[in-house]
Amino acid sequence: MAWKNHSSITQFIFTGLSDDPHIEALLFVLFLAIYLLTTTGNLLLLLVIKANSHLHTPMYFFLSNLSILDLCFSSVTVPKLLKDLLSDKKTISVEGCLAQVFFVFITAGTEAFLLSMMAYDRYAAICHPLLYGQIMSNELCVKMVLISWGLASLNSVVIVLLAVNLDFCGMHTIHHYTCELPSLFPLSCSDISIHLDILICSTLLHGLGTSLPIFLSYARIVSTILNMSSTRGRSKVFNTCSSHLIAVILFFGSGLVRYLMPTSGSSLDLLSSLQYSAVTPMLNPLIYSLKNQEVKAAMRRTLGKFLHYFA
Repeated sequence: MAWKNHSSITQFIFTGLSDDPHIEALLFVLFLAIYLLTTTGNLLLLLVIKANSHLHTPMYFFLSNLSILDLCFSSVTVPKLLKDLLSDKKTISVEGCLAQVFFVFITAGTEAFLLSMMAYDRYAAICHPLLYGQIMSNELCVKMVLISWGLASLNSVVIVLLAVNLDFCGMHTIHHYTCELPSLFPLSCSDISIHLDILICSTLLHGLGTSLPIFLSYARIVSTILNMSSTRGRSKVFNTCSSHLIAVILFFGSGLVRYLMPTSGSSLDLLSSLQYSAVTPMLNPLIYSLKNQEVKAAMRRTLGKFLHYFA
């Protein structure tokens, strides 16, 4: 491993989001609120789906897994960010940096695959409603989730191997608030052209492999909607799909900007990372709750049961 050749490098230093203590205090309050909302929202959504048997369908099975992923994803970066906002020195060990790179990729990669699977689920429900139960069997749903984790894990191992083989000669300041592979490239004194090519190819393959099924699924869904004669039916289908589309745009938009654009340490790098790793996990349960009548009704029933129990 290249890092073993430079034993003097035992840790990295983050520049963070700001060096002004007053701004850092405000950012701490902001991201603490975001993290608490993320945790509460996703746990509440998991509880509601678990407590309501009529939500035990493939769509909500995938949504439950999305909530678990969002909890994991935000927990990879936000707690460390909160700690650093209260610290004068923002450091992370080499091992901790590697671990963060791995878990960022495995959670983000799995979420990308899961969003793709959810698009296929919507396609099956809207375009083949009579065969939906046969197509989206429980066994297939479990296999799809396991495949998502498996493919993301494989991609994460490749990415970590790239990080391990970077050669550092002294620079150890990361112009970011977390360890992401693009932020490590400027610190390397060796030729990173191959590493960069592999990262871009990996990102493109991952992006195309997950976005293409989404595009094809929605192309068929749009075709089905246009053939509907009922305005009410079209509206119902649109409401069913709009939550997923918003989640896809938020996640893929910021993720692709972060990993395909050249790393510059600019505000755009920070904002795109914050968008997909902190803001999107908070918004997902809100999006699926506010735009889904079934979830809203189930939440009212669940909260009513708890209030009645403690009354």
